[in-house]
Amino acid sequence: MAKKSETDVTSSKEAKDSKEPKKSAESSSGFSPASFLQGTKEELDKVVWPSRQQLISESIAVILMVTLSATTIYLIDNLFGWVAKQVFQ
Repeated sequence: MAKKSETDVTSSKEAKDSKEPKKSAESSSGFSPASFLQGTKEELDKVVWPSRQQLISESIAVILMVTLSATTIYLIDNLFGWVAKQVFQ
């Protein structure tokens, strides 16, 4: 087995240290509604919202695919029902 260089050992040690959870005053004091709302607002600011045109076109695509899937399942179910009637009559 090859020896690890000093930089490998240092980088693995730093990686190990970064995985340890950092204790903050908030985690030990409990839930804070103000910090929760602030964090929620920060995360929502990161969201890339779709344009109106993109929202409409993707919604139409979803509705069409659901309709197509439901119709296909309905037709296959009717086909199997008809076949079962023919076999077991």
